[in-house]
Amino acid sequence: MIFGRKPAPPTPLDGVDVLLADLDGVVYAGPGALPHAVDSLNRATAGGVRLGFITNNASRTDVSVAEHLTSFGLTVTAEDVVTSPQAAMRLMRDLVPAASTLLVVGGEGLVVEVEKAGYTVTRSADDSPAAVVQGFAPEVGWAQLAEAAYALATPPEEGGIPWVATNTDWTIPQARGIAPGNGTLVSAVHTAVGRLATVAGKPERAIFDEAVTRTGARAPLFIGDRLDTDIQGARAAEMTSVLVLTGIDRPKQVLAAPKNQRPDYIVEDLRQLFEPYPETIVKGDRTRVGDAVVEIDGVDLRIVSEGDRQIDLLRAGAAAIWNSGRAIFGFRVPEKLYADPFRVGRRG
Repeated sequence: MIFGRKPAPPTPLDGVDVLLADLDGVVYAGPGALPHAVDSLNRATAGGVRLGFITNNASRTDVSVAEHLTSFGLTVTAEDVVTSPQAAMRLMRDLVPAASTLLVVGGEGLVVEVEKAGYTVTRSADDSPAAVVQGFAPEVGWAQLAEAAYALATPPEEGGIPWVATNTDWTIPQARGIAPGNGTLVSAVHTAVGRLATVAGKPERAIFDEAVTRTGARAPLFIGDRLDTDIQGARAAEMTSVLVLTGIDRPKQVLAAPKNQRPDYIVEDLRQLFEPYPETIVKGDRTRVGDAVVEIDGVDLRIVSEGDRQIDLLRAGAAAIWNSGRAIFGFRVPEKLYADPFRVGRRG
């Protein structure tokens, strides 16, 4: 402290050796990079932080993902990319014998990993597959889903074969908006056969552990855009997490987040990884973040001061609700608290 001035609070990146990032909604949406994402990630690497990427999207190979990221100006190899099909094959080794035939519902990203793991790929239930593995691909349609349903008709308690889903994300961000994700396709098969898949990707821990093993991380920081997969998975893996508001989940979801889906940091975009993260100060019923102050008054969550940044008002509101021990439906919440100027395309 110099001349009585408090030192600036740490940034989210302080002390971090490996930054692990989700892709869809964090680095890109569809084919294009999100604003400030690439510059921020390159800035992190220039500062000595290693990058790794964790994706539930099973439609592409780790090589094609690395090439896509490289085209934006990032320095990425396939070894830096951990995919949900890779996590699925890790699970599959414990479920069926080596060199078994697997019924694959999905695209190239899944097929490549199945073959790399030594399994034989089939698209037909008539080939008596030892298991079904299902992942997202834009071309997946009724015919592939029907083959999975035929293969999974026998319940597991009656000797039915295993069913592994790479992930169950309900949605996937695209350049034109939010589209159905693999969870909707898995749900279609579930509706037909009345059984649940074993899930390999986020929010399950295995995919995070694989990323830590590959990168040698001692103090990793994970950044994602979804509470129910990214943040929940990072918490399950005991990893510090950042929610970035460039993808799926919005301020309303942040305020309502259950305990196992609450991030350590909330940022507008990746530039704020380098900003001092304001301290949350609680005094009685009041919570302050920066110049934003909110107060719990019975069932009302009141805004005492909006401050000069909407992100700090959101952070203060979230902290107040999360620390109260009450769910969001126990409060009357002013609309200003969950205003959403953060979505990509609304900012100048």
